[in-house]
Amino acid sequence: MSRVKVITDSAGDIPSELISGLNIGIVPLSITIDDKTYIDLIELSTKDFWTLADGTDSLPMTAAPSSEAFKDAYRVASSEGFTEIMVVTLSAKLSATYQSAKTAAEEFAAENNTVRIEVLDTELATFGEGKLAVYAAQNSDRPLVELIAEVTSLRERTEVIGTIDTLDNLRKGGRIGAAAATLGSLLSVKPIIEVRDGVVESPSKQRTRKRALDYLIDYCQQRAEIIDEIAVISANAPDTEEFVSRLKGIFPTKTIVVTTIGPVIGSHAGRGTIGVTFTTI
Repeated sequence: MSRVKVITDSAGDIPSELISGLNIGIVPLSITIDDKTYIDLIELSTKDFWTLADGTDSLPMTAAPSSEAFKDAYRVASSEGFTEIMVVTLSAKLSATYQSAKTAAEEFAAENNTVRIEVLDTELATFGEGKLAVYAAQNSDRPLVELIAEVTSLRERTEVIGTIDTLDNLRKGGRIGAAAATLGSLLSVKPIIEVRDGVVESPSKQRTRKRALDYLIDYCQQRAEIIDEIAVISANAPDTEEFVSRLKGIFPTKTIVVTTIGPVIGSHAGRGTIGVTFTTI
């Protein structure tokens, strides 16, 4: 029986069946498209998000949950009988979500001192973050102090790396100019991106989609002996199935989870983004 309630935000791109099956609490971020704001997962599905995003030239904007939203989640957990709560959040360097969760924990302690809450900054994004929440929920029968130590160790052994298929979102967000985006598109530049130490970096740029995917496959191949669990993250990329098949050739005995990049990460990465997240032994 679970003794720790695990709560996370909606940027972790956790498959819905894992959320419900493991009773993971989700505090959603919000997405604004063309001046209309939606609550992720509640008012905006991933499918509807991509339809809306494709129909606008403006960049979808994301916002962290309020501290009150986290406090509501803590109150629900307390009403369910939990006295220990573990909160797993998107990298604090990418979002104010972690700070909202921490502020809420401090405020909640003032109204209920029978519940212990620990908030962990995963320093990751998408299913890299989500994997830590899933692991915590799968092991929620353990004492909170032990669980925090184990998930912290797992965080240090988790990587997220992928490739962006379009430069449109970088252009819309003002991170690169329109001319640079146009030139990059004409040259078929596909940046490799990774989340390292809580921030997004680009260790390489490949000239074609094929080369970018080859880079990712080679990256995994070189680490095959130390990779424990691996998952594919995809923002509706049409070559997802082929990419997974190539990974299965490297990891024939492993179950490769495939998860869809949702509105929060998709707002910044754009359609067609594909990558992997894995933990090492």
